[in-house]
Order: sequence, then structure tokens, then C-alpha cells
Amino acid sequence: MTLAPAPLLTNGATHSAQTFRMMVRDLARGSEGITESTDLKVTPLTVPAGGVLVSDGSGVIRGRAVPWQGHYSAYNIGTEQVSIAPTGATPRVDMVVLRVLDPEYEGNRNPKTDKIVFFEVVSGVSATATTPPPGYTAIPLARIHLPANTGTVTAAMIQDLRKIANPRRERRLQVIRGLPYSTVPMQPDRWTMWPAEARVAVDVPPWAVAVNIVTSLGVRFNNNPHCRFWHKFGGTAGLEITMDTDAVTGWSRDTLVLADTLPIPAAMRGTTQYLSIESNPVAGSVFTIDVNGGSNCVYDIEFVEGTQ
Repeated sequence: MTLAPAPLLTNGATHSAQTFRMMVRDLARGSEGITESTDLKVTPLTVPAGGVLVSDGSGVIRGRAVPWQGHYSAYNIGTEQVSIAPTGATPRVDMVVLRVLDPEYEGNRNPKTDKIVFFEVVSGVSATATTPPPGYTAIPLARIHLPANTGTVTAAMIQDLRKIANPRRERRLQVIRGLPYSTVPMQPDRWTMWPAEARVAVDVPPWAVAVNIVTSLGVRFNNNPHCRFWHKFGGTAGLEITMDTDAVTGWSRDTLVLADTLPIPAAMRGTTQYLSIESNPVAGSVFTIDVNGGSNCVYDIEFVEGTQ
């Protein structure tokens, strides 16, 4: 068969399981992984012992038995306990995966009585392995680093390997055209919010784990300024940049560019936080940096989803 004879949901047609798997593939844009940040997270047992817990959630898994097998959608409601075998005299690394074994392509499981999707422990993988063994129709959830002579799995032994199939991203531009006249406060070696009117309120999505910020601020200056700047988002400071113009004595204009990727802690998600710029003149420098009605401030803000 080349072209599938009937598109999905054609009235009167019969659709194969592969047709639905191909729809999952298309909706997932060919990606695989968990659906949202907390899905299918592997944690120790409530009382650490010889196993782990996999949380509820869902994911999509790309079929690897044959080309164009399509993608599978799977979900877990509640938590499921997965046993981890104890080690002997040597340490061992195991990988917990969500696996599909479809008898249409491999194995001899009966979908009426057997589990076609299940959590599996792949024993003895590399200490740096991040993917299931070749040919596995599976997505990785965690790597378990087991010391010698142990039958107990603790949180420190679990390395999260989950990836979101299609992580959400949300980008916003906040533009301030023209600023009231103000100058950098000449308080050496002290961080001060400046310009005060460039402070903006930003709503943080509840799913964000990081934010990318690129800021452009038009300034005017003279007398060889030597001054540091950084972002301040919530209570987090970004990377420091330095403006140091050794050969400018008269008035000139320039654009300051600040760029950061900052983490979004759990307490910040789903809240409103303030984004601003702070300045810090270097001791011994005498200069003027100002903004005025001809100065623009542009915040390019992108929130990114990741595993939690």
C-alpha cells in the first residue's frame, strides 16, 4: 500500500489502527515524550525500598519496529509501583522506560488480555545513557544509579530523563517608547533600579520553568562612562554587563543590550513579577548616562516549559 485509501473519519470507510497512530504522529508533530511537566515522574517509594513510583500523566511514543509505524498515546492514572532488582557486589545502572509492545509488529501479546503498554526496567545500561536500547518503542523516564550491595532506591539515585514532546513557549514584547529624563544614580558599587520608569509587570505562566529575556535600552552618555547593568526579574538578578567607553568625551548615543536565561522557581509560577534594569557605577568614574523622550526600552520575553 502506498497512499492510504481513505482519510481518517471518512464516512463509510474502515480505518486501520495505523491510521489512528499516524494521526497521533501528526498531532505530536513527529515528537515523542511526556505531555506536561509533571507527567510520569519517577520518585522513590514513600518508604524507600526496592522499587520506585511512577506518577500519573501521559505521553506519546514513536514506533520503532518498522518505518511509518506511527505514534502511540499512553496514559497512567494514579501512581504505579515498579520493582528494581537489588545489586550484588558491583554497582549497576538501570533505566525506567514507558514501553509499547504491539503484536502487529513484534512479540505475541494479546491486546485482550495482556498489557501492550507498560513500565519496564532496562537493567545494566551505561551510566550516561539517555535513550532506550535501539529498536525499543519506548520513551525514557529515569536512570537509577544503584551502588553495590543495595536493595533500596533513594531520591539521590534517580536521574530524571523525561522530555516534553512539545514544550509550550510563550513570547511577549513589551515596548516603552520614550522615557522621562533621568540619569544613572552616581552611587558607586551599589545596585539601583534605573530607569525607574522602565519597570514592568509580567504575568508568569503556571507551566514555565525558565524565561529568556533580551532587553534593548537606548541611552545617551558622555565622559567615558564605566558602569555595570543587569536584569532583575522578581528577586533574581541576571548576568552583569559593563558599559566602558574609553574614547568618548562628548555626548553620544548607544543601545545597551542585556540577555539572560533565568530559572522560574515554583513559587513564581502563576504570579505577577516585576522586570527591571539595575545600574551600578564603577567607583572612581565620573560620567553621565541618561534616558529621555528619545530613548526606547524593549523587553523581549519568552517563557519556556520543561520538566518539574
